[in-house]
Amino acid sequence: MRKVFLLLIPFMLFAFEFKVANYNVENLFDLKRDGNEYKEYVPNNRYGWDTKAYRIKLNNISQVLKDLNADIVALEEIENKNALKDLKAVLKIKGVNYPYFAIADSKNSTVKPALLSKFPIIKKREIVVGHSKGLRNILEVHLDIDGKELIVFVNHWKAKSSPESSRIKYAKALRKRIDNIKADQDFIIVGDFNENYNEYETIRRHRRLNDTHGITAINHILGTILPDGKPVTEDIVKKINSTKYLYNLWYELPKKWRWSHIFKREKGAIDNMILPHAMFDNKGISYVDNSFDRFRRDYFFKRGRIFRWQMANRGKGRHLDKGYSDHLPIYAIFSTSPFVDKEERY
Repeated sequence: MRKVFLLLIPFMLFAFEFKVANYNVENLFDLKRDGNEYKEYVPNNRYGWDTKAYRIKLNNISQVLKDLNADIVALEEIENKNALKDLKAVLKIKGVNYPYFAIADSKNSTVKPALLSKFPIIKKREIVVGHSKGLRNILEVHLDIDGKELIVFVNHWKAKSSPESSRIKYAKALRKRIDNIKADQDFIIVGDFNENYNEYETIRRHRRLNDTHGITAINHILGTILPDGKPVTEDIVKKINSTKYLYNLWYELPKKWRWSHIFKREKGAIDNMILPHAMFDNKGISYVDNSFDRFRRDYFFKRGRIFRWQMANRGKGRHLDKGYSDHLPIYAIFSTSPFVDKEERY
């Protein structure tokens, strides 16, 4: 956390900035067999998920998180609390301490959304999307940021092996919760949505996904586009004192850089960070304008591709004990001082 300036009203208080990030770690499973694992992650079977592989996976994720240096990290594809605690322990050895953590573990889904924080957790709840095992709960964490409450919603929506209607369920559950939040409440919606910031455009290229006649979860249901089909911009969300419309931070970047994932050579922005009006006002917590970005390091890439966790036989064989994730982290900076409108970076 960086101290920025002093406020003398009527005594000295420090305003400071802090970083919030998101990272889908691509399947962090522990070494305890509980019958819920993907077959490739059953401990000590023919796929080679063993002590060596687990240690390397933990070390590689920890390297990323240490370099990322965020104060709050939303995570996806964590098997359980044991795996999250092991990650915390390795991070602490590397000099990075997250005293507070939460995971959406009330439902026995194969992988779960989680959160690591340097700020105290006030409370945690889970938003139930549906009762089938394949529908993961959304994690809702309330944090104490120097006496100011910040809510972080960590999402991991259904993959695009399923049509759009399956992700609509997530958006409806989250929208119902947001509709019950006061307009001045600071919150961040983050995670792996398996939807692009402009899904309403990209879904046209995928007939198999479009079982909703072009209605998309992240845009139409969650509220990142207007009734006329145009995206919600920063100028719009600043003016509307409501949670009805939300601003996707991918619009902070040039279009050519709006991606964090590559699937079958198609770049996608499926990891999203979405903000309400309250993060652009003059009270509570605010977004630091133009601070959103992807987190990139040379080790994330190999031969022009994202260096994901490697498995033989094009991902269907044994673990090769190297690589990171098929996602890049994303992050943004926030402040305990009022929002300041800055000129565009690009």
